[in-house]
Amino acid sequence: MSSCPLCHHETAAFSQDKSRSYVRCPQCFLVSVPAAFYLDEIAEKAHYDCHNNDVADLGYQQFLSRTLTPLIARIKPGAIGLDFGCGEGAVLSQMAVAQGIKVVNYDLFYHPDTLALSQKYDFVCLTEVIEHIANAQALMAQLSTLLLPGGILAIMTKHIPSLDKFNNWYYKIDPTHINFYSIETFQWVALQQGWQLEIIDSDVVFFHIPTSPA
Repeated sequence: MSSCPLCHHETAAFSQDKSRSYVRCPQCFLVSVPAAFYLDEIAEKAHYDCHNNDVADLGYQQFLSRTLTPLIARIKPGAIGLDFGCGEGAVLSQMAVAQGIKVVNYDLFYHPDTLALSQKYDFVCLTEVIEHIANAQALMAQLSTLLLPGGILAIMTKHIPSLDKFNNWYYKIDPTHINFYSIETFQWVALQQGWQLEIIDSDVVFFHIPTSPA
C-alpha cells in the first residue's frame, strides 16, 4: 500500500472505479490516487489547455468570488496576495485589481516566474488547485513560507463526500485530480501547522496564520 502524500502514514484501500483506485489515510484522512495513475506533465498540461476560464466569463467570476469576496472582507488595506496556480487567464488577480487589491500570479505551466515564490504575502489563494498537486506535504511546507504573520491561506476545493457518494462523485473523474481533502484533513493540517481553520463555504476554507509564534 502507498504512503500518504500529506503525512506519509500508510494508507488503506478506499474506493475503485473503472479508471483508478483510491486510498485513504487513517491519520490525516486525505484520499489520494496512487502515483501509478498520475498523468505526465505533457498530458497534464494538455488537459489544462482545454479549460476556458476567461475574465469575460461572468459565471466564472461569480465562482471565484465565493473565495475572493470573503477574503477581501478579512484583509487590511494595502494587502498584497499571491494566486498560486492562477491558470492561463489569471482571472482572480484581475478581479482583485478591479477592487484595488494587488495579487501576484504564479502557475507552473502558464505563469512560471519563480521570483513570485521568493516573496512573502498577506494572503495566498489556491482556487481549484490543491487537488492537482501530488506532493501535499511539500506544498503545505512551501505555502507556510509564502505567508506573512497574520496572513490568510484561502483554499477552494471540493470536500470529500461519504464513501457511498464518493463512488459516484463527479469531482474524482478528472484525471488531474489526485488528492482529495475533507474538513477533517484541513483540521489535521491546522493542528500540525499551528494555524486557525475557518470554514467559509462548502468548498472554501481559510487558514489564519498566527501573528507571532505560539
